[in-house]
Amino acid sequence: MQIPVIAWFVYGAIRLIGPTLRLDVVGAHNAVLIQHHGETAIGAFWHRCIFSAAWVWRNRGLVIMNTVNFDGQWTRRVIERLGFGTAQGSSSRGAIEGLSVMAQRIKEGKHVAFTIDGPRGPRYVAKPGPIILARRTGSPITVFHIGLQHGYTFKKSWDLFQIPFPFTRAVMFLAPAVRVPTDAGSELMHQKQAEMQAALEKVRDAAESWFQLSDPQRKEVRAMWNRRND
Repeated sequence: MQIPVIAWFVYGAIRLIGPTLRLDVVGAHNAVLIQHHGETAIGAFWHRCIFSAAWVWRNRGLVIMNTVNFDGQWTRRVIERLGFGTAQGSSSRGAIEGLSVMAQRIKEGKHVAFTIDGPRGPRYVAKPGPIILARRTGSPITVFHIGLQHGYTFKKSWDLFQIPFPFTRAVMFLAPAVRVPTDAGSELMHQKQAEMQAALEKVRDAAESWFQLSDPQRKEVRAMWNRRND
């Protein structure tokens, strides 16, 4: 009985607050490059910004790896109502089955994504699911983070989950794609795991500090991110 109640409450909150967000995007060309190449991407982002991400990426048909525990049941209802697909699994339960479903969705031309430190942490430690999936499918990994100027942080939650205040400004940073050869061995897989971890930390740090910068500083950071990928 709790599952539908929680799902409707969270969905209502996203639908109420989401349209008021004033979003700025830095590094959008990294996603555009993938699109221009006709590739299907594997997204990865920290659990902390899932509320904002659910709104920003709604109605695009993205398939999300969704845990099979209690939280995953109401989460599934919320994100499916927002136009996402789901693959049931997690790092601890049903991982192989979930990755197989996501690989099939990639073959069907759908983008997929992971809340990379979910479902229970540890916070900001990336799990290897996207790296394994990238080797299996040849799809690039794109990581992003959404920072808020004003929001409420659940400081006692493992992920420091954040809900934006209505009408707040938000910024999303997208990093260059991480690519994993389909014949990658163990050593290269570990290197790519470290590369993805570093990229996730960079977009997190950039997005979380964005609104502490002056306008000239933000202009400089934006130019640096654009130059990095020329």
